[in-house]
Amino acid sequence: MKDSHVLILGAGLMQKPAIEAAKSLNYKVTLIDGNPKALCVPMADTFIPIDLKDKEAIRTLALELKKDGLAGIFTAGTDFSASVAYACEACHVPGHSYEAALRASNKVLMRQCFAEHKVPCPHFTEIKKCELEKGEYIKKVENLPLPLVVKPVDNMGGRGCRLVKHQEDLEKAIADAILHSRTGNAIVEEFMDGPEFSIDALVYKGTVTICGFADRHIYFPPYFIEMGHTMPTNISEQDRSRLIETFVKGIQALGLTAGAAKADIKLTSKGPMIGEIAARLSGGYMSGWTFPYASDFFLTQQALCIATGEEPKELLQRRQFVLETDNVKVYDIPCTKHCCERAWISIPGTVAKVWNGTAPEKSAVKNIFPRVKAGDPVIFPRNNVEKCGNVITLASNRGEGEKAAENIIKKIVLQLEKNNKETETFLENFSFEAFPPNAFTFPKDVNESLEKFFLHCNGVFSLGDELKNTIPSCLKPYVTLSCDSQYDSRQISFRDWNYRTLEDTICFFDSYLKELVSGKKTRKDDSVTEDCVNKTAFKPISLVKLWKSCIRGGIQGLLYTVDSEWNLVCEEGSR
Repeated sequence: MKDSHVLILGAGLMQKPAIEAAKSLNYKVTLIDGNPKALCVPMADTFIPIDLKDKEAIRTLALELKKDGLAGIFTAGTDFSASVAYACEACHVPGHSYEAALRASNKVLMRQCFAEHKVPCPHFTEIKKCELEKGEYIKKVENLPLPLVVKPVDNMGGRGCRLVKHQEDLEKAIADAILHSRTGNAIVEEFMDGPEFSIDALVYKGTVTICGFADRHIYFPPYFIEMGHTMPTNISEQDRSRLIETFVKGIQALGLTAGAAKADIKLTSKGPMIGEIAARLSGGYMSGWTFPYASDFFLTQQALCIATGEEPKELLQRRQFVLETDNVKVYDIPCTKHCCERAWISIPGTVAKVWNGTAPEKSAVKNIFPRVKAGDPVIFPRNNVEKCGNVITLASNRGEGEKAAENIIKKIVLQLEKNNKETETFLENFSFEAFPPNAFTFPKDVNESLEKFFLHCNGVFSLGDELKNTIPSCLKPYVTLSCDSQYDSRQISFRDWNYRTLEDTICFFDSYLKELVSGKKTRKDDSVTEDCVNKTAFKPISLVKLWKSCIRGGIQGLLYTVDSEWNLVCEEGSR
């Protein structure tokens, strides 16, 4: 063990690779976080509770630690790279300059810097809280054509971000963005079309090495929810090079010179455009999990070498030259395998029970990270911290990895507590154009046929019936469909948010009720109770209500409806 130590900002799951990296380099680890109960606190040699927004307290602590041999200051997956740089400058340890880190943390400063250096990015304007209150924002946005994107100036994870298609929605979106901004300011910018990508890089002695290039999968407008990423990207080498060149121009413009840089970037109809560049490694499992899996390269460790003044030997040995742009040599650490990260989500309510299924592709699964358990409240996500869990898979080809991830997620069912106001409101808000969107969405002609079914159907569903025998005729062609090649998958989906087809949903539901009718209920210990069920004690449920619950809320909607109507009790177990 070295006498010196590393100060790491953040003690959550996203900082675990940094802690492991520091220990692999034989440094002692001092962790700071505002939450003394954060997941990784027990991994620290020393933990000190400090709010990561308090840069002065962090600087003071760093100066004190320097007396005992402070080798470096580091963060990954947090929004506090400027706090890191502020303390690094005070302690004269390696890192980006504080001014550069500020430009990479504040979206207005970033956009101004990009505009000055002719780096492609959206046109924008800043809206301050006082300008919103006085109505002055209207004049400031009049030259920006709809649709627009509204964001907090200084936050991450999609908090407070929203797409605005109509002028009447703009004020509310700005107010929400300001609410999520530490400085009380919002940014309004033109919408960038096209696919989105995440790129991690290490900047070292005038060179840039790409350490992960992933396709991002963004859904659920007007919000921007990343339901996963896939690595490596499947775009052409020519487009990949264009995006990297733009990223490098952004790095140079911001003045990032020593450490990590992370880009969210789009390939728009106008060419590559930068969403943002951060002065840190990415969160969202990319830098700490999916890229190391796909490349067999411990990215965080090499980033920490740069942060402590050590030579990043593995980086220099493994990197391969790919291009030179603006006198900057750009290298790459190639991926040899395909890694997929996918999320699962829920409709609003409170979790009563989690059904955990198994999948034949289990050998491809590297990690499953559940974020909710029985008793936890859940909502349909409006940002990237409101998802219910993530799975990571690794395979020799992209399709195999994607299939493995989807097959795991579709077997995870969050059964919700009955008679819940939030769930009830969600299911009652049935519309073919609702937000949150329905679990299953269909072409216009099918919606019209469903409207007629809802209007004229008088059928009921009794305990002992099977849902598969009540399928509306207009839905029968779509029961087994799992892909939607004819349609835009963001508007038409024959699978729910968690990859279940109608067939998957109906089979799970019918099996659930069959166990109830037979009186056999599997518990955690696999014991079985014989419980006589009097079917006549259960009042029949309207088929219209049941099918609306299915289309609106998927398997969660169906289970909630029968549990509430029939006063059923969820038992612990797994299916």
